[in-house]
Amino acid sequence: MIYVVATLALKPGSKEALTGPARACIAETRKEKGCISYDLLASVTDDDTMVFVERWETREDLTAHSKQPHLLAWRDASNPHLVSRTIEIVHPEKVETF
Repeated sequence: MIYVVATLALKPGSKEALTGPARACIAETRKEKGCISYDLLASVTDDDTMVFVERWETREDLTAHSKQPHLLAWRDASNPHLVSRTIEIVHPEKVETF
């Protein structure tokens, strides 16, 4: 199993605009092969920070997820609202950071 922590720094006031697109992406992602859990969390101390927390059976399942239409739609919807995105992929033996 691998974990993904994707931290989103949002432009001020953008959280509300991302709720609908995030829900759509999450609903479809949870149906994907290898998805153990997938959720988007909002910081209670910073209104402009959200974090995806994901668990996948394999790195291959995660790679397949990155090519799904609903994830591409999420990226298109979220990109105008992002200041930055940091993705950490936690394997049993290493951590990948993008």
